[in-house]
Amino acid sequence: MLFEDTYRTIERPTEGIFRDRGSKFLAFAFPLSSENELKNILSQLKTEHPKANHHCWAMRLGIDRSVFRLNDDGEPSGTAGRPILNTLLSRDLTNIIVVVVRYFGGTLLGVPGLINAYKTATEEALRQAKIIEKTVNDIYTIEFDYLQMNAIMKIIKDDGLIILNQTFDNSYSIQVSIRKTQVNQTLAKFDKLNTVVKYGYTL
Repeated sequence: MLFEDTYRTIERPTEGIFRDRGSKFLAFAFPLSSENELKNILSQLKTEHPKANHHCWAMRLGIDRSVFRLNDDGEPSGTAGRPILNTLLSRDLTNIIVVVVRYFGGTLLGVPGLINAYKTATEEALRQAKIIEKTVNDIYTIEFDYLQMNAIMKIIKDDGLIILNQTFDNSYSIQVSIRKTQVNQTLAKFDKLNTVVKYGYTL
């Protein structure tokens, strides 16, 4: 199987709402690039909705879509985080978190009612979202001599690389983003120029 170098996520944060028998479910979807962002998103929503009864969520991370976490935040096990996550799975979305904030309306909804509510609220937020397809890119820093500048810039232009950073002080270096499926072909061109190529990370 060929390496899959694209994934689906949302372009920007969106919101959705679902009501059932007095309870209000506010869903907030955010694009996510690392688990470190999780804490800030949750604390922000808890600050904005301090009187809510539950802040349930599910996140999915990684290009191979293998990292996920979920939290029922006091709701019966499997009735909140799991339906949120299942909705993300069915849409094949990754690098995303959806938090559903619940205000209890006084009537118990039962397990099927809760599952439906968290699922529907999540779907409402995703309905507002623009789904985008992103490529998996490796980040490299290319170090070179001034005389190689034109040759380096030609490779960058020909291969459609994205320049993330550049330093032209005592030494010359450019940080570029290369689509994973074309890494070998592009690096071979830089190698021919005897540049120093340093791998950074995958984006």
